[in-house]
Amino acid sequence: MKYALSLPARLTQRPPRVNLVRLQGMIAAGGRGRLSDESTAPLLQRAFKTGKPRAVGLLINSPGGSPVQSALIGARIRRLSEETGVPVHAFVEDAAASGGYWIASAADDITCDAASILGSIGVVAAGFGLDQAIGKLGIERRVHTAGRSKSQLDPFRPENPDDVARLNDLLEQMHGVFIDHVKARRGAKLSTETDLFDGRFWLGHQAVRLGLADAIGHASPVLKARYGEKTRFRVFGPRRRLLSRLGLSLAQDALGGIEEAALWARLGL
Repeated sequence: MKYALSLPARLTQRPPRVNLVRLQGMIAAGGRGRLSDESTAPLLQRAFKTGKPRAVGLLINSPGGSPVQSALIGARIRRLSEETGVPVHAFVEDAAASGGYWIASAADDITCDAASILGSIGVVAAGFGLDQAIGKLGIERRVHTAGRSKSQLDPFRPENPDDVARLNDLLEQMHGVFIDHVKARRGAKLSTETDLFDGRFWLGHQAVRLGLADAIGHASPVLKARYGEKTRFRVFGPRRRLLSRLGLSLAQDALGGIEEAALWARLGL
């Protein structure tokens, strides 16, 4: 005679669940298609708290961007993992570079493809000097400020050595914050045979050897090997807005696309 299983028994027989969060693109505050704390917060919240997951996987594909947004996203990942007791695993696709690596290192471990790019642990500030161009056009730049450093690094005026020195000092401080984060997360795994913090990036196998990643592999087989062949996956990603679905774009999106293309180009992608 067969008896129906009780509800607790049926629940215990459910296959393990792993929620995946797709984190793809340039990291910046605002703008469609950008990774920011605001845009990723609801995705991460749902991933850690929907369906009692055994783990959360981060599918990362980012050339970097804003260090502050990277830090906010990474901190949110750690808070949610600690609050829920759910482990988090990062899987690098094309790249986890600069801010993308900052986010990846918030995970408990990092897995990448052999051809993935990881690293670029540094900070960059870039702009244009247009003072000679406007001079040739007969244009005179007039700026009035209260506070002698208020108009520092004005692209329409000749570069001031004091402004450059101040900027370099800020970049060094920000770089130090980045380094401290990576060391705190990766610890003794990091190799001391080379300078990992000079802005260079590496491919998968070398990144593993240097301690920037833990293994070569891909999300589905790695997670099934860890949590069981019957593991079910649910992917959380940003919803495409109507304008995006219709193929329409705004000038801001176009400019953002150029900026993101420049970030990818630094990696040769």
